[in-house]
Amino acid sequence: MDTMTLWHLTGWEFAALAFAALLVGFSKTAVSGANTVSLAIFAAVLPARASTGILLPVLIAGDILAVLTYRRHAHWPTLWRLFPAVGAGVVVGTVFLVWADDAVVRTSIGVILLLMAGVTVWRRRQADGEGRPDAAGQPGAGGTRAGRVKARSYGVLGGFTTMVANAGGPVMSMYLLSAGFRKLGFLGTSAFFFLIVNVSKLPFSAGLGLIDGRSLLLDAVLVVFVVPGALLGKWAVTRIDQRLFERLVIAATVVGGLQLLLP
Repeated sequence: MDTMTLWHLTGWEFAALAFAALLVGFSKTAVSGANTVSLAIFAAVLPARASTGILLPVLIAGDILAVLTYRRHAHWPTLWRLFPAVGAGVVVGTVFLVWADDAVVRTSIGVILLLMAGVTVWRRRQADGEGRPDAAGQPGAGGTRAGRVKARSYGVLGGFTTMVANAGGPVMSMYLLSAGFRKLGFLGTSAFFFLIVNVSKLPFSAGLGLIDGRSLLLDAVLVVFVVPGALLGKWAVTRIDQRLFERLVIAATVVGGLQLLLP
């Protein structure tokens, strides 16, 4: 069956979705948070609520490629601190989706992302001159009370935003940057984090009717474009220094937040 006809897509609309899928692959292996642009494209071309269910398998394909690329650099103590809070956030996000309309969802997440970007910029300036982790990403303060509170706060926000709009990337990017992760540790930890979280979201999304046979048919076509995006990201990340990497992640978060706030 022709997926363009099934979803009433024009050639330009399908090209936009293909570009968004390519950008998902790039964001997973290079600049995490950049896939908020993909989120905006999917929501603009497809019905906003349905777009979250269609985008999820595309994100999982990118997560798998990212894990294969950066699996040696994940920092599991950080992941174990985050998962309980993220699970709570996913449940809250599921309840929120039952009654919230698209406008409320977009505005809420846009505000959260901009606040997280502002807090992270402030915290990074405060932390200048302090010790930073090595390339494998070893956080320094995760075991303190303040570190645990921060992990829980970001975890709940990340679970909430990833459930309601697949927009957890920028929130977790802000957490990992604020924790002092460098490039490879950042990418390896976020790769495993989002693979596990996104796969766990599948039954919730299916239960809400966001994933069905029609959406999976479109996904089967779009995931093809994730692979070249991931390869491009792997090539680009070795050519981006740490300071530029952090600025790109924060910029992508701000752009994503602004896009969600625009009508």
